[in-house]
Amino acid sequence: MSKIVNYLKDVQNELVNKTSWPTWSELQSSALVVMAASAIIAAIVFGMDISFEKVLNMVYKQLY
Repeated sequence: MSKIVNYLKDVQNELVNKTSWPTWSELQSSALVVMAASAIIAAIVFGMDISFEKVLNMVYKQLY
């Protein structure tokens, strides 16, 4: 049981004293970068989906 208690104390010490947490402004700017990148990737995937749909529709029209 003492091993578990020591482990939890070490975890708390690591999180409180040794970890560098981002500031609120750093967190906001990182969130904006993630949202912008997600929107760009979603737009690319949407464009690919529409393109593949059009190509496959043309192929199916030729076959049937």
